[in-house]
Amino acid sequence: QVQLVESGGGLVQPGGSLRLSCAASGFTLDPTAIGWFRQAPGKEREGVACISSSDGNTYYADSVKGRFTISRDNAKNTVYLQMNSLKPEDTAVYYCATQSSDDASWYAPIDYDYWGQGTQVTVSS
Repeated sequence: QVQLVESGGGLVQPGGSLRLSCAASGFTLDPTAIGWFRQAPGKEREGVACISSSDGNTYYADSVKGRFTISRDNAKNTVYLQMNSLKPEDTAVYYCATQSSDDASWYAPIDYDYWGQGTQVTVSS
């Protein structure tokens, strides 16, 4: 089965950094893309960043551009989300997910097939 294991969340002060990891396994076919999403209490899940599995193209939500960087290590089957200059509004549960269809929106949760368990990121002084 497809398995996504997330790690790296925690408590950090505003302006600090965290690096989230998503280790993927069990794929019969390579996914089209892997994305990071987040969901804060009382809010809908939103797309944060996405990386294409084929060409490595990346996409970011406007709210995180210039602060977050998505990357991958194909040898380790792992996707990372480097988060710098963290703000309190970044506080959320962060999820990684895989997208199988080429005809899909990178930022839409409904277009992703498999999800990790989520990791809590709390930005507070």
